[in-house]
Amino acid sequence: MLVDFLKYLTRKKISVVFNDRAASKPISSCFGTDRGTPVDRFYIEKFLADHADLIRGRVLEIGESFYSRRLGGDQVSAFEVLHTNAANRDVTVVGDLTDQATLPKNAIDCFICTQTLNFIFDVHKAIEGAHYLLKPGGVILVTVAGISQISRYDMDRWGDYWRFTTASIVRLFQPIFTGGLEVTSFGNVLAATAFLQGIVVEDLPDPALLDDNDTDYQLVVALVAKKA
Repeated sequence: MLVDFLKYLTRKKISVVFNDRAASKPISSCFGTDRGTPVDRFYIEKFLADHADLIRGRVLEIGESFYSRRLGGDQVSAFEVLHTNAANRDVTVVGDLTDQATLPKNAIDCFICTQTLNFIFDVHKAIEGAHYLLKPGGVILVTVAGISQISRYDMDRWGDYWRFTTASIVRLFQPIFTGGLEVTSFGNVLAATAFLQGIVVEDLPDPALLDDNDTDYQLVVALVAKKA
């Protein structure tokens, strides 16, 4: 799924001009995936790497098992992939997060759910579905978009509905995941500006500039939630 998405977004590379204040078009209209590492992906991968110890047992991802294989390795006993499309050759669970009747109950130790809830209209049911499929004591690792342009790829296929903050994620997850929450955000004004322009990590004079966190510029919101 990720590979297909990146192929879809491939465009002719263009030069970055940082000081054109009159430009009404971004440097890249596909988050910079045609040029290098998107800023949001830098934060997503940092968050998952910091919690790699939780990626163990029977691990589920959406569409493919990219991060569970990359970060879980020998800790993972089964690489599970959820998708509504049974034609996807990587899929092991054909289901819909908003329909519990299609999901296995109490089956998953760790659910890696990156940049998915933005594209599900009934987000409450999706969170309930995620809780339903986890084993007692299981965890979900969630990332969602905060400051972001519309994803045209997703909008044209199934919809792009939501942007989140740490406050809204807590309000959504806390009543359902009573085993505990750990919520954080990533971003600063430079990161947000770069991401909206399609400026990638490789364009920055120093990637360490992204580490200066400003909670008023929540580019990515991340959550670790445990099922009681």
